[in-house]
Amino acid sequence: MAIRPDALPTDPASLTEMVLALDAENEKLRVAMQTLREMIFGKRSERLAVLVDEQLALELDDLQTDATRPAPANDDAPAAKSPDRPRRRARRNIGALPKHLPRCEQVLEPEATACPCCQGQLHKIGEDVSEVLDVIPAMLQVLRTVRPKYACRSCTDGVVQAKVLPRLIESGMASTALVSHVVVSKFAWYLPLYRQVQILAGQGIQLDRATLAGWIKRAAWWLKSLYELQLRMIQAAQRVFCDETPMPVLDPGRHRTRICQFWAHAMDDRPWGGPSPPAVAYVFANGRGTEEIAGQLMGFSGIMQVDGYAAYKALARHHGGAIQLAFCLAHARRKFVEVYKTTQSPFAREVIERLQAVYAIEAEIRGSSAGQRLTARRTRSAPLMAALKARLTGMVDQLFSQSKLAEAINYALNHWDGLTLFLRDGRVEVDSNTVERSMRPIAMGRRNSLFSGSEGGAESWAILASLVNTAKLHELDPQSYLTDVLERIVSGRTKSHQLHELLAWNWKAARHRTTQAAA
Repeated sequence: MAIRPDALPTDPASLTEMVLALDAENEKLRVAMQTLREMIFGKRSERLAVLVDEQLALELDDLQTDATRPAPANDDAPAAKSPDRPRRRARRNIGALPKHLPRCEQVLEPEATACPCCQGQLHKIGEDVSEVLDVIPAMLQVLRTVRPKYACRSCTDGVVQAKVLPRLIESGMASTALVSHVVVSKFAWYLPLYRQVQILAGQGIQLDRATLAGWIKRAAWWLKSLYELQLRMIQAAQRVFCDETPMPVLDPGRHRTRICQFWAHAMDDRPWGGPSPPAVAYVFANGRGTEEIAGQLMGFSGIMQVDGYAAYKALARHHGGAIQLAFCLAHARRKFVEVYKTTQSPFAREVIERLQAVYAIEAEIRGSSAGQRLTARRTRSAPLMAALKARLTGMVDQLFSQSKLAEAINYALNHWDGLTLFLRDGRVEVDSNTVERSMRPIAMGRRNSLFSGSEGGAESWAILASLVNTAKLHELDPQSYLTDVLERIVSGRTKSHQLHELLAWNWKAARHRTTQAAA
């Protein structure tokens, strides 16, 4: 409603207060409008954000600028190098094909091997060889299992026949390899079941989506014990990354979806050479409250690397100091990036550049031991963070409390102890990008599949996505890994007390030892 002149106060102090309030409200509206515009039309990833002299422009893949880039806030890519350092040569594969791939030769002989002058027979003096990467499209085949019967001609008893091999789906029409292919296509490469049905139809196999969903459910049933072991291994680590993301689940009674949650628990000690291999396990839950995460981490004590969500803080309070929270510096930085995008605030840009220096140090010490990282952080990063805190503390009192910049500063100051835990423990990462990267496969799958058909389907999703994405973290072919694991479990070659051998990192090590022994 418009303000009428007769409704304006005559007191200068009241007028000043009204102007400030209207200015703050206008700023909020401008920020909301810009945010909505970027959500609809702009890039969603901070990875493409680049600070230039006058604006926060978007970096294009085919353009290069001399601007100083802030550290990535949602990935662990190395920080940008200063302009005076030589630029690294781009890593491109221009024709070096792997030696382990089989070679299929085709020899192109000339049309005639007689000398055009004297008609004598030409002899070979050399050859030119070139290689290209070829592909054999996926081919369906029928696997026939024949069990001959043998009997003695002299006796009536004594028929011998091999036992039936256990099958993933009893009396089903799919082999273990085919079921694994369906699982990997959906949870590793984000191919929804209806698209897989269309691909199979193109090869003359008519199946419906419910059949493939049944195969996935059966595979998850066989792999549930391995998944639970992997989850326990992660939760037994001294440092765990946690995050959560919505998962729509179909609610048939209401003819709509209801929003449930996928919680992700991850570990990865590769940045400092620790004992924990990279792994992720997703947990399906109906909500995202404190009771949900408390039930999942019952008995846990150690360091949790998380964002500033209140459920984690409540969990730490209830455990009386047994759980330390290391908050994500990328989340704090992201708030200043949003402010700079909408208001071009010089102070927000200053904060981003100060954090850029911290990320540059992290890029240099990545791969060092925990002790070496801690020493470097105390010597180089601690003064930078102390100076940043002084600047934030001095600026916050000069701002209107409801402005976006003040909110960003207050978030950083209120979480400062957790944001700077990396200065006191060399094992701690500066952000929780480890688990955020593990959430991307869930988001990609959700974008293509839209929702889960039931709670049981969501639980199967969590089981299979955990194992498949952990295999990808170890640079394994998820198809080969999952097929072998299922065959071992179904056949009984791997007993329940030997399931640890099938965890992705142990499976990979065993394969490596076998390859070395055969060489």
